[in-house]
Amino acid sequence: MRIGELAELVGVSTRTVRHYHHLGLLPEPTRLPNGYREYRLRDAVTLARVRRLAELGLSLDEIRDVLADDRGRELREVLEELDADLARQQAELGARRARLAVLLAEGELHPDSTVAPELAQVLRGLPAEGSAFGEFDRALLGLIGQEQGEAVAALLEPFTRGEAVERGRDLYARLDRVGQVEDPTLAEDLAAHLRGPLADAMREADPAWMAALSREMSAAQVAVFTRVLQILRERGNA
Repeated sequence: MRIGELAELVGVSTRTVRHYHHLGLLPEPTRLPNGYREYRLRDAVTLARVRRLAELGLSLDEIRDVLADDRGRELREVLEELDADLARQQAELGARRARLAVLLAEGELHPDSTVAPELAQVLRGLPAEGSAFGEFDRALLGLIGQEQGEAVAALLEPFTRGEAVERGRDLYARLDRVGQVEDPTLAEDLAAHLRGPLADAMREADPAWMAALSREMSAAQVAVFTRVLQILRERGNA
């Protein structure tokens, strides 16, 4: 089959086929004497596999590893694995549609309605109202994907009940004012507030996370959080 027929069979554009050739994900078949490429069923299966794996979120290196494994297997095995890819994608789409159905059934949609349900509930319990920094913090948490939502919700849930709520409200207000009024104990008080698994997660956070946050915070707020991370790491090594 020609490149146009291959693309139509798999449901992609000829440009996509050529792009996969360029990336080395889809080997180019030998050209016929007339200069045309002649594709076979195995090429169509490989192209479909690349497309599904990319849609499932695999990186180019991961796709190459999967395809390398495919080359040592019978075509039936590869087709069965492609079917499994499609089943996983169908299940994921079903979960997304179920989540959308829940959102559409809500009387009023909130900015955090699109995150994982467990995280949305926790976000609504954080004492962020009336605080510029609190709303900033909540907006950042709202960027967390569905996959990590449940785990992050478990980390934050203890801070939405009991005395932690009032402490959180006070700390947000103090973060709003830092740099305008003296608050020499803010970093220590914030580090004391951040206990348990959340503190562990912050200690192990990628430095790029703090660098990204620094561009959105004032110099005084950056200084506070730099000191908080230092305290948490010292506490973890004690």
